[in-house]
Amino acid sequence: MAVFENMLVLLVVALLLLQVSRRFSLPYPAMLALAGSALAALPWAPQLSIDPQLALALFIAPALFDSAYDTAPRELRRNWLPLLSLVLVAVLLTTAAVAWVGVVWVGLPIAAAITLGAIVAPPDAVASAAVMQRFRLPRRTVSILNGESLLNDAVALLVFGAAVSAAAAPGRWFAESAPMLLLAIPGAALAGYAMGRLYIRLAPAVAGTMSSTILEFVMTFGTWIVAEHLELSSIIAVVAFGMTIARFIPSRSTPRDRVHSYSVWNAVVFILNVLAFMIMGLQARVILTRLEGPELIDNLQFAAIVLAVVIVVRLLWVMLYGVMLRAVSHRFKGKGFDIPVPSGRVSFLVGWAGMRGLVTLATAFALPEDFPRRDLIVLSAFAVVLGTLVVQGLTIKLVIKLLRIAPDHSLAKEISAARTAVMDAALCALDSHQGEAAAAVRQEYQSAREQATDQSKPQTQTEHDRMRMLAIQAQRRVLHELRDSGKISDDAYHRMEEELDWAELNAAAAEDLKMLSV
Repeated sequence: MAVFENMLVLLVVALLLLQVSRRFSLPYPAMLALAGSALAALPWAPQLSIDPQLALALFIAPALFDSAYDTAPRELRRNWLPLLSLVLVAVLLTTAAVAWVGVVWVGLPIAAAITLGAIVAPPDAVASAAVMQRFRLPRRTVSILNGESLLNDAVALLVFGAAVSAAAAPGRWFAESAPMLLLAIPGAALAGYAMGRLYIRLAPAVAGTMSSTILEFVMTFGTWIVAEHLELSSIIAVVAFGMTIARFIPSRSTPRDRVHSYSVWNAVVFILNVLAFMIMGLQARVILTRLEGPELIDNLQFAAIVLAVVIVVRLLWVMLYGVMLRAVSHRFKGKGFDIPVPSGRVSFLVGWAGMRGLVTLATAFALPEDFPRRDLIVLSAFAVVLGTLVVQGLTIKLVIKLLRIAPDHSLAKEISAARTAVMDAALCALDSHQGEAAAAVRQEYQSAREQATDQSKPQTQTEHDRMRMLAIQAQRRVLHELRDSGKISDDAYHRMEEELDWAELNAAAAEDLKMLSV
């Protein structure tokens, strides 16, 4: 019961701080990081611990599935070169640089130093999306950042697992693990695809019921567990699972199922983020209480150095990649290669947008209690998350302004074209029907088509929608009066309320249906 009470206290604290984030238009992961650090300074804060293996599955699997569902494989293929640069080269360079600092500066064992590097190397999908969603950045840049945040976790966790094994069994781990490492990624992709196809077969049996939510959770965590037991990459398995479902399930599911699923997963990922930051703050407090005097100062100095290395290495590599690509890009022109050549300003933005978050926290949680210099590694991981979210997350708006990166309106243009096309299809289907009802519906679609051609606001309400909303508000007032007067029972009230909710969703502007982070 104490653990549950402590969790509720943490959620209340996070709720209050998130309102500050909303009021001042600050990225919520930065506020969560500050909240976690504030908890670390409170002597009365509760003590919480979590099983290492549970931490990885519980915190990472849902976030990965949610991000993978929104990432198209064709976008990954289209951006393969910059993704390879960020997912593989940037992660390995950061891991190596941090490991070198760990060995030279504080004498970490090589395996422990590499473990620290792997923990702090991958930027986070949720943190990046939360910070970037407020800006109309070039869509290809956003696509690259989202793809990087999704795939670099797999590389980092493979290095992390190998390094932890090396620390536990020096001299034997390579011979035992190397063959499995070669199969970890392709095998995980196949396993994730197979689990996705299985879900697609099972989903129709529970469609339209609450059991569909249970199936989604069971299959998502089941994919992670199956991959783990097969010694494959759990990250890649969940990513492949999410992408497979996203490709095939939308045309086979109902709108109500989709709305329900989106709301559940958004809430789950958000709550897990809140809890991860709070738990990390509590763990940091325990570590800080064990350190005193010069030892504490030395550990904090090392954590600050790791933060600086993480930021600088990524920035330098991304800038260098951009320079090299611009130098050789003329050789690929006219040869069928679609390789994005970033400008210096975009390269700097991508280099600066390397916020760490949930993955770094979860892998730090996953370290065994007896791991060499665990306290130093966990403290450094928390410093990197806090530092990148505060230093980079809170300054990204200023950086975009200083770089004068023009907002990208191409999404609005595509939406306008798509809306016009679907409205034409609706009008064409109604052409053969006569009568007052058909004329009324035809007039409504014609109004919507005229609205869709306006690229500056293709998602706003039509005049029909506004009239419908006016009528629905009147219906709600009467419904409340009927319940308050006792003329209808609560169960009838709630049934009618649900019907009005769906009618209002249908009449609302599309842009008003999107859930905000805070």
